Amino acid sequence: MEWFDAGVNLTHTRLNRQLESVIERAQAAGVRNQLVIATNLSEAQSALELCQRFPDTLHMTVGVHPHDADNAPSDLQQQLFDLAQSPFVKAIGECGLDFNRNFSSADNQKRVFIEQVEVANELCLPLYLHEREALAEQLDILDRFAHPDVPRLTHCFTGGRTAADAYNERAHWFGLTGWLCDERRNHELLTALPVLPQQRTVLETDAPFLLPRNIRPRPRDNEPAFVPHIGEVLAQYWHMSVDEVAALTTTNAKRLFDRELMSGNV
Repeated sequence: MEWFDAGVNLTHTRLNRQLESVIERAQAAGVRNQLVIATNLSEAQSALELCQRFPDTLHMTVGVHPHDADNAPSDLQQQLFDLAQSPFVKAIGECGLDFNRNFSSADNQKRVFIEQVEVANELCLPLYLHEREALAEQLDILDRFAHPDVPRLTHCFTGGRTAADAYNERAHWFGLTGWLCDERRNHELLTALPVLPQQRTVLETDAPFLLPRNIRPRPRDNEPAFVPHIGEVLAQYWHMSVDEVAALTTTNAKRLFDRELMSGNV
């Protein structure tokens, strides 16, 4: 059984300090591929170095998270273009809007987001999207600036039916995390689950965060090896076998992040 972790913060110290062990445990659990998320340019450079160390299993994104928008350089687009020349880079992001914590100003978040959308358009790479309490504003920017053929992954989707319907109208992809396994918080997500497109859904740990609550004994940190625990819960709700969920979501992720398939689409 093969799995693909479509989002892991592998540069985070809680994972990076035990990197070899984390990757070994992932491989033992059948997690053959991991997409390393970059939330700023420094992380992107670190992610690139990790991919070079583990070229058979790691891939990456390049981008600036809305929390880091205030510190984005004036030549952000050029730096993203340069980083994205690496074949390890499969998407632009994590980018978007976050009006929940407002660690960066709304104006800077919007400006930096638009710049990254334009890069994704130019490079024909998927957008790796973050959104919190900014659905209308985020969709407005995507509707105005994103090329319709550029794939869009809504990273760590936790929303309900209204958000799912809005994203579905725009053919978004959906990333499901351990949030699905949390009976305390997953009620809204469960209302959306029946309408999520099975051919555009991937699994991601967002490790070391969002540890699935169905793991016993409970470890301290989340890590890529725990993707199957998310798959087990999804299999129950979608009335599929775990093997079928593994095959489906892995195939989806490979299709989404295949640069050769993307080239020429835009």
